[in-house]
This record gives sequence, C-alpha cells and structure tokens, in this order.
Amino acid sequence: MAPASDAQRLLGGWRLVSALTNGQVNAARGPNPTGLIFYDPSGWMSVNIQGDHPPINIAGETPTAEEAHAALSTYWAYFGTYTVDEQARTVTHHRTGSANPGWHRHRDFVRAYEFLGPDRVVLRPQAPARNGNELVWERLRS
Repeated sequence: MAPASDAQRLLGGWRLVSALTNGQVNAARGPNPTGLIFYDPSGWMSVNIQGDHPPINIAGETPTAEEAHAALSTYWAYFGTYTVDEQARTVTHHRTGSANPGWHRHRDFVRAYEFLGPDRVVLRPQAPARNGNELVWERLRS
C-alpha cells in the first residue's frame, strides 16, 4: 500500500496543543489556548482558536464595545478553501470569511507544515508574515 500523500494526511480534525513564538509561549494566546482546525476532503477548511484567558463577564444581554473587543482580541477564526503544495511543504488557507474585520487585505495565509509522527502537525506562518509563530496540532480521535 502506497503511503498517504501529505494532503491526505492533513484531512480531518485537529486540536491545538500549543502556540509558541520563537520557542516561547505566545503572549497573545497564553499558555493554554484551545482551538480546532478542520481540513475537509472537498477542499474546505476552518480554524478557531481561543486564547487562554478568564471568561469575560458581560453586564447585559449584549456585550458593550469594550466587552466585545476584549472577547475578540483573543479569538481567531476563519474559513475558506485550502491547497497543499507537497514540494514546498506548505498549505495555503484561502480565506472566504474571518472574525477579523481586516481579513480581506490578506486573503491567503501560507503555512509551512511539518508532521511529527502520525498524529501531530506543526503549522508555521510563511506569508504575509514570518513571525516565529508555530501552532502544534494533534489529530482528533473519537
């Protein structure tokens, strides 16, 4: 049986294990962020990451501008299609929508990937920013 392609290995759901910047805890995401990323066989992807912070208590039924800002400043989410370049060992997220209001300026996020065994993958930003960030993901199991 032929080994699975990298694109096939990425398929499915992954849970965030760690978020580092230059080998240190990413200050914006905190020591224990939570997140999920999904790669669908039809070519769609979705990612949600919530920073490690105490729950934000809102005073009323609808958050104030300050409460909404506090919640969204540590939450990252987007979806769209994706392509895998196995020669370059990159996956490009072609964003269709995002929680970030300025997302349309950079629709494509290029991530270098590195598999750590069968159940872990590291994603590192390549463009538009090479910022020393790395996200380690572990395959979801039922």
